[in-house]
Amino acid sequence: MIFRKATNFDIAGVIELQSSYLLANIAEAERENGFVTTPFTIEQIEQAIAIDGLFIAEDENKIVAYAFAASWDYFSQWKIFPFMVRRLPSLEFTAETITTENSFQYGPICIDENYRGSGLFQQLFELMRIEMNKQYSIGITFINKINKRSFEAHTKKLKIKVIDHFEFNENHYYGLAFLTSETVLE
Repeated sequence: MIFRKATNFDIAGVIELQSSYLLANIAEAERENGFVTTPFTIEQIEQAIAIDGLFIAEDENKIVAYAFAASWDYFSQWKIFPFMVRRLPSLEFTAETITTENSFQYGPICIDENYRGSGLFQQLFELMRIEMNKQYSIGITFINKINKRSFEAHTKKLKIKVIDHFEFNENHYYGLAFLTSETVLE
């Protein structure tokens, strides 16, 4: 298993994995196993790669997991993120006000179901955390409240903290935060 920053050679594999777990592409019964809601275009993936904002796990030349993490500026192309940025000044984490300068958006993360429960999740997250710690002290993410598997994984395996709840486009979300200086590996 190789964990690394993505390159443009990985785009087809990322698109294939994304398509397999995209909420719009899966049956309702499959949703309890986790899903991603944000469909990234090839151009958006290229942009993420160019700013070192996409991390992957590769097994035998196949992309089996990815995690996006980038500045609020990058994510501003999706409507939910400007909404989240407007809310940042009212949020605190570890007694620090969250700003666009000290925080970044983490996610989505997507893991092939054959690799879930293997420790891959924590290892990929750790790679992302170490890289993002070079510029930011706080990572922020959100999880749709119907995505119970993702919520359990983030709050139990990674010990990421819920800092608030919000609604956007008739969906209900948890807002979560973590310090980039703290490892998740034991």
